[in-house]
Amino acid sequence: MAFRAPTLDVSVVDLTVRLEKEATYDEIKAAIKEESEGKLKGILGYTEDGRFKGDNRSSIFDAKAGIALSENFVELVSWYDHERGYNNNVIDLICHMASVH
Repeated sequence: MAFRAPTLDVSVVDLTVRLEKEATYDEIKAAIKEESEGKLKGILGYTEDGRFKGDNRSSIFDAKAGIALSENFVELVSWYDHERGYNNNVIDLICHMASVH
C-alpha cells in the first residue's frame, strides 16, 4: 500500500495483523482509544482527523485509515513525527534508565 505523507517529518506504519479472536474494526478502534487515554497516554495517540505533525507521542493511530479485511485479519495504520517522536522516545528511555539505577 502506498501513502503520501503530508510532510517530510512524518512516517507511517502499516501493520497487517491476524487475530486469534474475532473482532470488529470498531471494537479494535475502541480498545486502542481506551489504551491511548489510559496506560499508554502520552505514548500512543488516537485520531480520526489525520493531525499528527509535531505530535510528541511515539505513534498516532489513524482510525479512518485502517480496515478489517475479515473478522480475524485487520490492517492498522499509525503515523509518527519521526523528528519529535523519536527525540521524545530517547528522552523517555534516558529517564527510565535513570530511574532504575
